[in-house]
Amino acid sequence: MISSHFEQETTFLSQGRSCNEFLAVTFVYSLFISVSIFQPVQSLHTGCQLLAAEKALLMKLRKSTGYTFINCKKALEKFDNDMAQAETWLHEQAQKEGWSKASKLEGRKAKEGLIGVFVGDKAAVMVEVNCETDFVARNEKFQQLVRDVTFATLAHHRNKTQRQPGYVKSVLSSDELSKLSVGEGASLADQVALTIGRLGENMSLKRAVTVGVPAEWEIGSYVHGGVSSQTEVAMGRYGALVIFQGGKEGEQETLGRKLGQHIVGEAPLSLGNMDDLPCGESETRLLPQTFLADTSRTVAQFLRGQQARVLDFVRFQCGETPDNTE
Repeated sequence: MISSHFEQETTFLSQGRSCNEFLAVTFVYSLFISVSIFQPVQSLHTGCQLLAAEKALLMKLRKSTGYTFINCKKALEKFDNDMAQAETWLHEQAQKEGWSKASKLEGRKAKEGLIGVFVGDKAAVMVEVNCETDFVARNEKFQQLVRDVTFATLAHHRNKTQRQPGYVKSVLSSDELSKLSVGEGASLADQVALTIGRLGENMSLKRAVTVGVPAEWEIGSYVHGGVSSQTEVAMGRYGALVIFQGGKEGEQETLGRKLGQHIVGEAPLSLGNMDDLPCGESETRLLPQTFLADTSRTVAQFLRGQQARVLDFVRFQCGETPDNTE
């Protein structure tokens, strides 16, 4: 380019043009060259900004939905980077794929999973949700499913029993749980299918129990084998609810937890009576069993010391064949 410019200068001067004219032409030529070079650089800068913005949208959609980068990218391209439409479309596609995958995996055994327990104001829920492996049971999306099942069951309990006085206990089967609503026309069955589509394992809603107690009664709970991401719903492989009356003032929560620990550890099958004599290590009635936290006494003797009495209890073990918990 320099040699070409020199040749142009020689030709220009040989034609009798003044140096001032030459300088003016040279300035215009230089300006043209600088603009020509700047335009591609400016275009490249704008392109990089657009790519960065698109990447930020992709990362945001991936984080908020949990779907793959490929599917999130496809959704953003389909709806011209409209986040709301892309997210809605992703959920719809995942729901369809989830139901399809759920039907394919239906025959596979799901014996792992989690027990979820929530105790609220004079009401409590315990649910069992199953999957195929312990690895998936520790996944956040599976644990979110357990939370959804727990709170949908609690809402069902409150709607059904809000005008019923006294002690109310309900046991829900797998089919009954599947029909419960989780808002916007979706059911728990839809939520399970969606989670199957995301995690690729067979899952099932095993069972649930809800209890409501009068003001003077207490609900204790305990969960064993808990997962690390604890929330308002306690989760683990074993769970227990215990309904009791009395107890020393301010110590009812501790009493309920100790009784729950015993029920999880010793697995009683029935309540028994306060005056029952123990039958040794094979004892399956709660009250005559040797108390886990104090082996010098039976559960009944411990309760007398606490001025309390147990009225009912429920124990869940993940993957077990359920007994009648009525």
